Amino acid sequence: MRQRLDEFEQFATDVILDRRYGKRAALLRWFLYVLSWLFRGGVQTRLWLYRQRFIREHSPACLVISVGNLTVGGTGKTPVVEKFARTLQDRGRRVAILSRGYKAKRPPFFRRLQRKWLGMERRKPRIVHDGTRLLLDSRFAGDEPYMLAKSLGDIVVLVDKDRVRAALYAIRELKCDTLILDDGMQYLTLKHRLEVCLIDAQAPFGNEFLLPRGTLREPPSNLRRANYIFITKSPASGNAALIERLRQFNRTAEIIETKHEALYLQNLYVVEDRLPLDFLAGKFVAAISGIARPESFEEKLTALGATLEITKRFADHHRFTDEELREFSDRCARRDLDCIVTTEKDSVRFPGKFEGLDVPVYYLRVEIGILSGGGSWDDLVARICEPPAPKKREHFFA
Repeated sequence: MRQRLDEFEQFATDVILDRRYGKRAALLRWFLYVLSWLFRGGVQTRLWLYRQRFIREHSPACLVISVGNLTVGGTGKTPVVEKFARTLQDRGRRVAILSRGYKAKRPPFFRRLQRKWLGMERRKPRIVHDGTRLLLDSRFAGDEPYMLAKSLGDIVVLVDKDRVRAALYAIRELKCDTLILDDGMQYLTLKHRLEVCLIDAQAPFGNEFLLPRGTLREPPSNLRRANYIFITKSPASGNAALIERLRQFNRTAEIIETKHEALYLQNLYVVEDRLPLDFLAGKFVAAISGIARPESFEEKLTALGATLEITKRFADHHRFTDEELREFSDRCARRDLDCIVTTEKDSVRFPGKFEGLDVPVYYLRVEIGILSGGGSWDDLVARICEPPAPKKREHFFA
């Protein structure tokens, strides 16, 4: 059943991205196109209700920074959230990252029953990291929150669909003063002081259709809500044409151009085995991934000099099994490949403590680098970390 669901999800993704053709694909595309217009109406109505104050958002007593996007997946959001969290924490803020924990495993049934009906424990968000310890694995935290908690090491990471509850817990119990709302552009229940929107330079608005026909969560015109726009995965030639188009929707937001910088290769099962990027030059490798845009990852490997002999793609957020890894490793061994490479995001969904593989498995460690707009980034950090001092009152005497 799980395999069939994965296959259908991959088929639907290929249809949406126009990778599949034929009668079945055409019929599904037409049906999804009709649904996308209903989805558009729902999105715009919801925004109007919030703008007219028919629905009120919650305003916590601290700074809330939303880092999100207009499309589903693939914009490179996690490294940007990591950069925000690390920079602000290093500058003296007490930061908490709030995530909904997409595809995280639910707690056991009796634990949920205890919380809901017996009242034996006041419900609180899942604490992935409390600022001191890593408390959950990727199954119960979700792969992105777990990856952030593991990489950052000393920053609070909370998971809850109700991020208002998570915000209150972070403020009251963990004494946080800055909240980063991961994937928060569409989460309007919590008031955002700063709206940061990410745009993928390789596919700025996906295929230009709204969900479920395309990958857009909102029409491009809604980009006007953003205070800052981060263009991710920028090409060496720059983004002049894209910036001109973005200015049609938002003339005032600061635009910061970034790229994903590969740092090194880390062995998935041997902590001491870390390799420089030039290791890939001239090597014959296999790529395995379960992300929204695997093409970007695979192109990065070839750009580093690797010869990509085998590629294996799964649906986004796929959790790899022992059998899948063993089978893929055996296939790579028969081809006499040097190594298997996956993404850091995928690495947290691989089986743990796996031994006896004939081909080593590495993940590519990536961080965000700023190409242009560094001054805007510095101003943004200063705006958050160094608020202007209050004006002194002047006293007048008669």
